[in-house]
Amino acid sequence: MYIQNGVLAIISRVKARLKKLTSMRNHVFLALLLGGIVPVLILTKILQSTYIEESVNEKIAEIQSYGNKVATQMIYTGYLTTPSMTDVNIELALAASFYEGRIIVVDGNLKIIADTYEREVGKTLISEEVLKCFKGNSSVITDRKQQSGSISIPIIQSESKNVAGAILISFSLKEQYQILERLEQKSGIIMIFIATVLVLIAFIYSKKLIKPLKEITQSLKHVTDGYMDDEVSIKGYYELEQISDSFNEMLARMKTIEESRQEFVSNVSHELKTPITSIKVLADSLLMQEDAPVELYREFMTDITDEIERENKIITDLLSLVKLDKKSGEMHIASTNINELLEVILKRLKPIAMKRNIELVFESFREVTAEVDEVKLSLAISNLIENAIKYNVDDGWVRVSLNADHKYFYVKVADSGIGIPEAAQNYIFDRFYRVDKARSRQTGGTGLGLSITKNAILMHKGAIKVSSVENEGSTFTIRVPLSFIA
Repeated sequence: MYIQNGVLAIISRVKARLKKLTSMRNHVFLALLLGGIVPVLILTKILQSTYIEESVNEKIAEIQSYGNKVATQMIYTGYLTTPSMTDVNIELALAASFYEGRIIVVDGNLKIIADTYEREVGKTLISEEVLKCFKGNSSVITDRKQQSGSISIPIIQSESKNVAGAILISFSLKEQYQILERLEQKSGIIMIFIATVLVLIAFIYSKKLIKPLKEITQSLKHVTDGYMDDEVSIKGYYELEQISDSFNEMLARMKTIEESRQEFVSNVSHELKTPITSIKVLADSLLMQEDAPVELYREFMTDITDEIERENKIITDLLSLVKLDKKSGEMHIASTNINELLEVILKRLKPIAMKRNIELVFESFREVTAEVDEVKLSLAISNLIENAIKYNVDDGWVRVSLNADHKYFYVKVADSGIGIPEAAQNYIFDRFYRVDKARSRQTGGTGLGLSITKNAILMHKGAIKVSSVENEGSTFTIRVPLSFIA
């Protein structure tokens, strides 16, 4: 058991360390480091390669020039027929010593007539380079490993243009490659210095860059722990300032929602308790009167019924919201005549409007049939029209219009009511939010109606918007697809 726990602890620590490797700071650090070192490495390699190439080519060009000069000299002096000429042999020996290599001269019969090493004179030499020379072509070979090279130059007669022989010059490239090695050593030292500087810069810069994000992370942890008073203020990079501002906006919104939630809990507790208290008072009053008249019983029972209805409405709103909140909530989609649906809703709400002499007007621009969940859509539209009646003025009006295009249908609910303050219009669809708390309590509002409406519309893949002027009225417009998109 102890061994198992130890193994699990080790695995957990390894996972934690591997997770840290994916941190943004490490990625920024590596990006800055590689972004600095890789270009320097490439540039260094290019410079080294360019140096050795130009240095070797320069030496090859020098030796080729010398070889061509000697070849011409041999033609004019007749060296190929008289290889014992001392002046030419001395010059060849000096050149071989100067180039730290070896010079071999071959005549037209592939016979070696001169060798600065004096080893192969009189022998026949057949090689790829010699054969190329007799075809009139020069050849150059370099070997970095041996730090040497060789050049084959044809000896061409000036008049007939025939190849009379060939000169093979081997030479040393040690000096060039030794300079290259010293260059590489110095480059390595410079690279170590640059890498050290880049590591320091990358470390400091990545730490500075990630610091604001750590502040936001810390603030998020505080929010998770229930503290919502720590705003973040980041100055510097535009993107980080945007994150800071968005975080503070989210925090302010969360505070508003939390305050609304607490107020809602308090209000709902009060609303749920008030009808029960009234029912108890009325029932106790009846029980205390042994010979109470029938009229009194009827009056008290009517009041009790009203209180029960009030309690039922609050509970119904809460249950509706819970059902709509479920992500797996079922949609019972069916082809529905929207014109008939609106007429039924208006007929049901007309008695409420008549109590305050509010005119209900329905305007339909065309017949509309759409794929909707009739129950949920009815609930959404009923809430809008009922709110338009509740928060209206006596002798006012509510106009409901229906229109459609090839893709959506539109329901507009306009009223002559008290309107919504501009500052509150961004929050009216938040659950628990109520603009006029006193008025809402009088009308029996719970602050859930518009939240229920918005959820129902969103479940239909639709949209809802509001335009309102305080003390002039409000207009709610909903847009719903004619065909349901699953």
